[in-house]
This record gives sequence, C-alpha cells and structure tokens, in this order.
Amino acid sequence: MMKVKTIQRRKPLQANIGVFGVGYWKYWEQFEGLLEEMHNKQKKFIEKLKQSDVNVIDFGLVDDAQSAYALIPKLKAANLDLLFCDMVTYATSCTFGVIIRNIDVPLVMVALQPLRALDYLKASTYMQLCNDDICSVPEFTGVAVRMGKAVPEIIIGTLDDNPQSDAEIARFCQIAKVLHDLKTARIGHFGHPIESMLDMHSDPTMFTEAFGCHIVQTEAEEILLHYNKVKEEEIQPTEKIILDFFDTPDPGSDPITRKLTDEDLYMAARVSVALNKFVNEKKLDGLAYYYDSLEGSVLRKVVTNLIVGNSLLTSAGFPMCGESDLKTLIAMLIMDRLEIGGSFAEFHPIDFNEGFVLVGHDGPHHINIADQKPVLRSLLKYHGKPGSGASVEFKIKEGPITMLNISSTYNGKFKFIIAEGESMHGPIPPTGNTNTRGFFKPDVITFLKRWVAEGPTHHFALGIGHHAKTIKKIAEYLNIEAVIISDKNE
Repeated sequence: MMKVKTIQRRKPLQANIGVFGVGYWKYWEQFEGLLEEMHNKQKKFIEKLKQSDVNVIDFGLVDDAQSAYALIPKLKAANLDLLFCDMVTYATSCTFGVIIRNIDVPLVMVALQPLRALDYLKASTYMQLCNDDICSVPEFTGVAVRMGKAVPEIIIGTLDDNPQSDAEIARFCQIAKVLHDLKTARIGHFGHPIESMLDMHSDPTMFTEAFGCHIVQTEAEEILLHYNKVKEEEIQPTEKIILDFFDTPDPGSDPITRKLTDEDLYMAARVSVALNKFVNEKKLDGLAYYYDSLEGSVLRKVVTNLIVGNSLLTSAGFPMCGESDLKTLIAMLIMDRLEIGGSFAEFHPIDFNEGFVLVGHDGPHHINIADQKPVLRSLLKYHGKPGSGASVEFKIKEGPITMLNISSTYNGKFKFIIAEGESMHGPIPPTGNTNTRGFFKPDVITFLKRWVAEGPTHHFALGIGHHAKTIKKIAEYLNIEAVIISDKNE
C-alpha cells in the first residue's frame, strides 16, 4: 500500500493548563522534608504535562484556606483552558471548596502515588503521607457537590511507569487544546445554505454563546479580488504541491468523470492560491461557505472550484465546510484539534448484502486520514450544485472511526450526536467523491434508525479512532447536550 503524505499544520496547537497541589499545613512541621518532597512530586507531574506540548502554569501548593483564597484571582487572570488539582497528599477541603466554587474552567483531580504499594513491614507514617493521594478525593468530590458543581474527573494511578494514567493526562491536554481553539476561533462564512436545506440554518450568535468563537461574515467577491491578482509564478508551485499529494487515474465507470485535465488543475491551483491569501488576510481559523453566483461569471468558476484548496487547508488544521454548514465546521474543528482528522461527511447508499453504509461527501476532506494516496478527478458537473472541475476522492484509513454531528434543537440549543464504527477494506464508487465503508453495531439498519431518532442534521464530521467518550466530555465542559448512539440491542 502506498504511503500517504501528510500535510503539516498551519500553526501549532496550544493550551493554557494550570496546576496547583494540595496538602495540609500541619504536616510540614511534624515531618521534616515532607513539604520539599511534595513540591518535587508536583514538579514530576508537571513534566508529564509538558510532554503534551502545552503551556503549563505552576501555581504551587495550597495547604490552608488563606492560600486557597489567595489563589483564586491568579487562576482567573491566567486565561486557563483546564486546571489540574494535584493530590500530592491528604489535604483538608478548605484548600479546594472555594476554588471549585469560583473557577469556570474544567478541573481534573490527579491522584498519582509514587509507590505501587507500601513496604508494609517497613512502612512509616511519613511513607503513608507521601502516598496518600487518594485519601481526600472523596472529601473533595463531596464538597464539589455541595458547591453545586459537577464531580471533577479523577485520574488515579502511580506516578511512574503507568501508561494508562499517562494516556489519561495526554487526553485531557488534548481536550484543553480543543477548548482553547473553540473559544478563540475566528470562523469565516460567506454565502448562504443551499435553498431548502432547513437543517443547515444557524444563528451566528449561538456559536459565540456556546463555544466562544466569532463568526466573521465575509464576501465571496473578496476571494475573487485575490484570484484576479494571482501571478503565474504562484500557480506552478501550487500545481506541483497538488500533484504531489494526489493521484490522477483514468476515469472509471462514472460517465461524468474525466482524468484530471490541465485546465482543471490550473484552476484548482489558482483558486487555492487566492483562497490562502483570503484566509490569511481575514485572520481566519476556519471557513464555511456556499454561493452559486451568476451563470457564466468568473466568480462562479472561483467559488465552485474551492474543493482542492479547501481539502489542503482542512488537512493543515484549517477546517472548511461546504453548503454553508457552520455546525459541521465546528465538529470538524473539534476532531482536528483532537488530531483524529475531521472530514465533511454524510450517508450514501447502504450495502444490504454486506451490511454497511457508504459514508462520504463531495468535499472538503482531511487528506491526512486517507488510507492511500487520494485521487483527483475532473467532473463534468458537480451533482446538485453549479459548476465543474477537479474533485477529491478517497476513503479513510481502515479501522475504528468516530462520527460527530452538531445539531440544533427545538429550544435553540446545540446538541452533539456521537457514534463509533469501523471503516473496512473494499471498493468505493469512482465518482470523484470520498466514500468509506462504514460498519456499525448491532447492524446498519438498527444503527441508522437510532442515529436519525436523535434529530441530527444530514452532515457530520468523520474521524479515525474511537473517541466518543472524549467528545462527550468536551460537550459536558461546554454545557452542551450530548448523546452517544448505543450499539447494544434493546
């Protein structure tokens, strides 16, 4: 199998993560050296966090009510995306209650004791206190409930040689990166939903309220301005990049497909150059669009030939979404920041013989999750849309997959609909569109009935791996309703 080249991110992911340890001030004078050992223990945990390439702010150790109150303004001023409470030893809950009452960022408790077990015949009170990470966890969770807060997540394990807890730490760092970008993103939008797609409509203010991002209203003509200024010497290098990432096979069974033409390659490259200049000028982090324009106009040629450029951008961490679907754009951004892909997708025909449903769309797509070198075909027409030109075709890697749909409810709130399945080997239609063979439990018909019963839109983001619980946790942190489609027979 041909190895797929990956596209590098336009800018690195980031997150601001705070850490404060908790202890009990009476211990320090009773046990010489214990406080220093607790500080070293916290430093070791911080080093684990830094392996996830996040910005870590160490707030030291809180050991009484006064130090807890003094910490609150520092936490609020730090613009945190997530906060860890390091349970280095027993601590009274006055070190925690006022903090969880006053902060508005997710908090995770960490109980990672140095020893896998005490040496019981040689054990001492000092040794116990060094490994008493779990002791006050029930006290803290009980106080969280009394403060009207959700019980925090808790990581329990050993400080060393513990892949499971290390993976949990990395998972929360990845969640923090998602939350960081959601609340600061500038999401571009131009055009309108395709007429009659009632599920696509959304209120830009809803996105700021729910996620923190800002919807930047732009004009299709602004891309046209850049398109008109593209120099010939800029086009050839972009054509080379495109041909480097895509295969261009002869057409298959679909009569509207052609081997990629020189004209379509040129157009895709020129539009890609203009698109990059446009998103840089607007300082955008994503773009949703749909625009017909007038028949025969240059603008129509430009806005209908974004597919190649937007797939390159999506794969570089800049999600783009056709059909003016801002909701699925956010789903794609979440998946990208989790580093699991995030392609634009919908359901295509069911295979009742083998028990799967084709999952795909006509662009844009996250090339980095393709199972082999993606294909470019020239299409004589884009079905259901105006225009013609180059189109992207591939299927995603075999193995576990996750789907995220963001819908809006009757009450005007967002809802996450999440499911897991499997992408399996087999041919896909040579139509110039992506398609993946999606297998779902307990069977494809039962799954689809359960999916549509949750009131989704017809689009969703598609990623690799099984990450439903992580995405649901993100929804919980955002106070958004979320449901994972069950694979159990009922």
